[in-house]
Amino acid sequence: EEGGDWYCAATLGNNILVPQSMPASEVAIPTGPVHASTVWSLGLTPGGVRLFSGSEDGSIAIWKMYTATERRRLFPRADNRSSTDGLWNCVGKLPDAHSSYAPLSIDCAPSRAGHGRIVSGGGDNCINIYREETTAVSGGGSSSDAPKFSIEAMAVDAHDGDVNCVKWHPRDGTCLVSCGDDGAVKLWKYQRG
Repeated sequence: EEGGDWYCAATLGNNILVPQSMPASEVAIPTGPVHASTVWSLGLTPGGVRLFSGSEDGSIAIWKMYTATERRRLFPRADNRSSTDGLWNCVGKLPDAHSSYAPLSIDCAPSRAGHGRIVSGGGDNCINIYREETTAVSGGGSSSDAPKFSIEAMAVDAHDGDVNCVKWHPRDGTCLVSCGDDGAVKLWKYQRG
């Protein structure tokens, strides 16, 4: 990830523990029943303040990293953690991100892209691009503690089978690449709406 070392892992099985992300060794691990099934994909935003997890239950959960100071102020009853530990907390969810199929890959646009879009590929053979809602668009707006995302673009039947991986170009936010069960690798051009 841009700007630092981050390590992410997701569970396989019934998802008692949800995604884990640790810069150095100072971050608390999120736990709890956020997804109803196996977590197949993770996407970390540049800077590491948000994490997206995609599950077999068809949902994408949106996580926020709270600093140790925010954790003490907002979650005073959180487990007994060191005073330097931050906290990952689920702050939103896209319950039917891929028509009840698993989101198999999630990627967050690099900072250089300047648009902050999220892309996912799933078991429904589709690629979805999400944008965070703004007050002008949704009337209710979005905040870091209650983000609202909507699908901005969708490539239906992007592959002849599951879309196993989607990635933004690391420097050019208008280019995407995908691969699927059909064995094809495809390049895509994204134009902001």
